[in-house]
Amino acid sequence: MMIAIRKLDSAAPSFKAQLDAVLAFEASEDEAIDRAAAGILADVKARGDAAVLDYTNRFDKLDAASVAGLEIGKQELQAALSGLAPARRDALQTAADRVRAYHERQKRECGSDGFTYTEADGTVLGQKVTPLDRVGIYVPGGKAAYPSSVLMNAIPAKVAGVQEIIMVVPTPAGVKNELVLAAAAIAGVDRVFTIGGAQAVGALAHGTATIPQVDKIVGPGNAYVAAAKRRVFGIVGIDMIAGPSEILVICDGSTDPDWVAMDLFSQAEHDELAQSILLCPDAGYIARVEESINRQLPGMPRKEVIQTSLVNRGALVKVRDMEEACDIANAIAAEHLEISADNPQRWADRIRHAGAIFLGRFTSESLGDYCAGPNHVLPTSRTARFSSPLGVYDFQKRSSLIHVSEAGARTLGRIAAELAYGEGLQAHAGSAEYRFK
Repeated sequence: MMIAIRKLDSAAPSFKAQLDAVLAFEASEDEAIDRAAAGILADVKARGDAAVLDYTNRFDKLDAASVAGLEIGKQELQAALSGLAPARRDALQTAADRVRAYHERQKRECGSDGFTYTEADGTVLGQKVTPLDRVGIYVPGGKAAYPSSVLMNAIPAKVAGVQEIIMVVPTPAGVKNELVLAAAAIAGVDRVFTIGGAQAVGALAHGTATIPQVDKIVGPGNAYVAAAKRRVFGIVGIDMIAGPSEILVICDGSTDPDWVAMDLFSQAEHDELAQSILLCPDAGYIARVEESINRQLPGMPRKEVIQTSLVNRGALVKVRDMEEACDIANAIAAEHLEISADNPQRWADRIRHAGAIFLGRFTSESLGDYCAGPNHVLPTSRTARFSSPLGVYDFQKRSSLIHVSEAGARTLGRIAAELAYGEGLQAHAGSAEYRFK
């Protein structure tokens, strides 16, 4: 099997245009999808449980009598965990432990305890950090089920101190994924409802008689879920609008080409819109990776998906040197960036934009997906230029603390009054002046 994956050369005059064509991804919403999501959200807001039940029964081919009947109790979650094969259960528990340990460290290191300081006149300023009260976690169902997503979304919320986690997961035809339920048990999810789509987002955002309103919705979903999340932002918080998965590999040519080919496959197999790109200064090595791709692809169970992804959105790029590879990587701002090279830290120091950086040839991106510890919910579609991985900080909010002393009121009051008069806001000035006149 030979596939026509694009091969680019950074020295070519048309390189930038060619790379832009590879990266181009129209994330604009389908108007029909957006209208449908808007209609479902409005209906859920108006009719609550009745609308949620109607859409769930219709779309997931169920015959539920009530939304309460779609809730999975904690006993069933624990039974799913107990029913796993020991090796699978141990792997899930170990992954959860590592994710929890990382996020507990993140909480300590990221200013999650707040702070105060006292000025010379006795004025106290600071910041109070508090967790969100209730969070909704959307977990995909249907074509794919991702227990790792349960861990990555629920555990940092628990570490942050969120009081209640409501998980929604569609179960088309009533088929439940036992590993997803087991992951919910391990992660400490409080309530689980077998609903999905825009109706689940609407229920979490507005609340119904059965499903409580949350403060924030996190987790990936299909186009209808993404459209619904966009529309409810402002009523509740959301994490991000996730695009197709991406991997960018910078390689100096010293890694086994079979490893790199499989790393490219690891994202390409997600779906046809996923993106896999290699940057390397060694033309001979790129040829060996291409040979490995063609040799290994026929044996992959999802070879059709991988092939479509690599042909439409993949590229093997010859660069002048590793320095240029880092410059191009910063322009791409990929979700996952592997630096498969000797002394990878040297090149990581040059990287400014990436969702997660995987250092060294033994650090496959797949380890980050499941069990390394850092969160696998990452910014896509070049949003790593201004966004961060999901973390404990996404489940907290910060309140400013201001306790002005009598002496401080005299000093600050004069400053505030002067600026307020400059803005034409008489009451602002008077409010400050009362406290020092």
